[in-house]
Amino acid sequence: MQSGKSAAEVVATVKPFQIRGRSFTAVALHLTGRPDRAFFQALEARLNQTPLFFENAPLVIDLELADGLDSAEELMRLTAELRRRKLSVFGIQSGTPAQARAANEAGLISLPAGRDVALERVTRQGSRSVPATPAPAPKEPANRMITQPVRSGQTVFADRGDLVIVGSVSSGAEVIAAGNIHIYGRLRGRALAGVNGDTSARIFCHALDAELLAIAGLYRTSENLGADTPRQYVQVYLQGEVLRIESLK
Repeated sequence: MQSGKSAAEVVATVKPFQIRGRSFTAVALHLTGRPDRAFFQALEARLNQTPLFFENAPLVIDLELADGLDSAEELMRLTAELRRRKLSVFGIQSGTPAQARAANEAGLISLPAGRDVALERVTRQGSRSVPATPAPAPKEPANRMITQPVRSGQTVFADRGDLVIVGSVSSGAEVIAAGNIHIYGRLRGRALAGVNGDTSARIFCHALDAELLAIAGLYRTSENLGADTPRQYVQVYLQGEVLRIESLK
């Protein structure tokens, strides 16, 4: 402490910190049994198909159908094996109370169950009614334009509007928008539109060779794109809970 200054004066010079919300896409690994040798062999085969897609991606372990895994030791072993394969495990979901306690001991967080389709819309009712508070006025959309290719490993996010990419999106890259995504080039990486729940959002691209397409939480991967999927000048949109891919007319 500097001489001549009180503790209160020194503390007052420290800048306050900021806490901000941040959305991101996490991969959910659904276990249907014990993670044995066959499991890891199948996992490695899947990772080898699109290695950059999963590398260092945030990952949560879904335990809804898992067999056991209710001890910290088991979860720590599984986490170590997954991280050794460059999967960034940070938590579990759909676990029992015992699994949640084990996850906490293993240094993981416990999350509520998620969905692989449209974003969950859950209304929780308590024992008494609580008056609803008015929603804050929405911020004005802020579209974002990128005038160069998005390289592997890069993530570009337009959190309040559309995202326009004048160039290609490489394999292993990720482009995310609250609104629509326009790609004036080839899409090889991941494109996630309407990430705040906007089911009317669309993805447009000149050439489609994507690792993943998602709108409002409903997604399709490259393995789900059939031979008859249009590849040139396409649009991707939601129709109910079906992700449609069509040629631009």
